[in-house]
Amino acid sequence: MPVSRVQYASVRMDLRDGPHDAVFRAEVRRFLDTNLVGEYAALGGRGGSGDETFGFETRLRWESVLAEGGWTCLGWPLEYGGRGASITEQVIFHEEYARAGAPGRVNVMGEGLLGPTLIHFGTDAQKERFLPPIRHGTELWCQGYSEPDAGSDLANVTTRATLDGDEWVLTGQKVWTSLAHQSDWCFVLCRTDPDSFRHRGLSYLLVPMDQPGVEVRPIMQLTRTSEFNEVFFTGARTHRSNMVGPPGEGWKVALATLAFERGVALLGHQLGFVRELNWIVALARENGRSRDPVCRQHLAQAHAELTIMRYNTLRSLDGYDGPVAPPGASIAKLYWGSWHRRLGELALSVLGPSATVLADEADGEYQLSDLQRSFLFSRAETIYGGSNQIQRNIIGERVLGLPPGPKGDQ
Repeated sequence: MPVSRVQYASVRMDLRDGPHDAVFRAEVRRFLDTNLVGEYAALGGRGGSGDETFGFETRLRWESVLAEGGWTCLGWPLEYGGRGASITEQVIFHEEYARAGAPGRVNVMGEGLLGPTLIHFGTDAQKERFLPPIRHGTELWCQGYSEPDAGSDLANVTTRATLDGDEWVLTGQKVWTSLAHQSDWCFVLCRTDPDSFRHRGLSYLLVPMDQPGVEVRPIMQLTRTSEFNEVFFTGARTHRSNMVGPPGEGWKVALATLAFERGVALLGHQLGFVRELNWIVALARENGRSRDPVCRQHLAQAHAELTIMRYNTLRSLDGYDGPVAPPGASIAKLYWGSWHRRLGELALSVLGPSATVLADEADGEYQLSDLQRSFLFSRAETIYGGSNQIQRNIIGERVLGLPPGPKGDQ
């Protein structure tokens, strides 16, 4: 059912910290001030989206520091080792984390996606086996969803799994698998009913990566890094107990995982955008571009749109409790992906001719600057996690109530 404008307009939010919020924010700041030092501070906030290979070993050690301080898995219930933090508390943590320039997290897939999925759909044995290593940062996860012919059209997956005794045997290919080369496990959407079609007959398997039959091939990007990978399963195996949900009902579980991807971490992501915009403004003042009225207008527009992004994201989180993403999540994805791509273009405009020149490092190699890297990687942000075209379809059908477009035989 479409969401009316009246419903949206009726939302009222107080963005000020209450007394409890202020105490919690101070606690987060104390922890970061005390622990974000030495090699961790030297990372300078790097290691985020599009830069995940930077300082990996140091960032992995930082996960242990966070875990020892009780700052991983904040939103998980207390019985699973989390803090049972409210949405407001999670937002505060991510904001302060980004504001402090803390490094990009290495276990986002495990903590933010798989963990909540297991809490909702996993067996007691699965929770006992997999949640503690995620919380401590000792096992890393990747997501086996997209395939060469199944990206935004996820229901078109062809990777298959057949039962052989007590093990599922996987055959197929996944692509754009973030950090597969550094992961211990992969949660895989695959087809376990050979006669099924589209979303029917799919299952959700947890597959160990370090085994014969799993081949990871890095994909070199424009940024000269390879966060994304191809993963080939050729007789790879996992125990039958590693299926989340019943056989053939993995579509519901997979959609829940995608819903958690739209959670509060997006607020921290946006604080990274604030830092980027501040760099661009400082650069414009330094090189004189800020005196150009057209450039000033573009900078002001970027600031206004980023502020709107924050307010809209906060509003969309009001009452959010997973594991089903509200249709408005597609509005947020379409908005921030497109905005960041435009910001990259604005950065190069402010840089001027120097935007086409790479820095000469001490070792004789040419390196991208932070703004050049962001510009190049932002091209992918309008594709991964659901392309802009797919988000517009979802908004049209589920928010505006427009008739669905043709999807072929169902």
